[in-house]
Amino acid sequence: MIKNSPTNVEAAFEILLEEIEAEVDFANGVGAKGFEARDYERAREALEQAATLTAFREKVTGLIKEWKGLEVKQAKYETPRATRRDLGRLGRGLRTREEAFFGPILAATSEMGGRAKMSDVLAAVEKKMKGLLKKVDYEPLASDQDMPRWRNTAQWARNTMAKEGLLKADSPRGIWEISEAGRQWIGQQK
Repeated sequence: MIKNSPTNVEAAFEILLEEIEAEVDFANGVGAKGFEARDYERAREALEQAATLTAFREKVTGLIKEWKGLEVKQAKYETPRATRRDLGRLGRGLRTREEAFFGPILAATSEMGGRAKMSDVLAAVEKKMKGLLKKVDYEPLASDQDMPRWRNTAQWARNTMAKEGLLKADSPRGIWEISEAGRQWIGQQK
């Protein structure tokens, strides 16, 4: 048996985010195939599904922030506190967390003059995170066998950082650009 703890909830959120990301990737694939086949109705439906899933992902991200803001206090009880059953080691949800990519992405972008192609930033991020990335991070996504999990997580991290103002949200497609807030964030980490 394992005790209830904030890390159990955080792991559950990570698993949920990973599954949502896989669904978004699947919807994107269906949309791309629809466009290729000139089946614009199918492509439109897939786009709507991807937008709905992305909005849901943002809600989950908000719940994660809310959870982290809660102070879980353990009261002392005369009887033992209820525990959740041990489901064994989770095969999924053990990937490197999205937040771990913030520093390497911002540093790489800054080192490249503040603006660079996504592929160049990701190549630098992989080098910077060589010792941090886990075996599961190098495994391909179920929805895209050519996409290692860490690259997908890094792209979601970029999306989150753009929403938080650390990267510019209005950069051209495929270009990642650090904002002034991102530069300040780097300075605060030193």
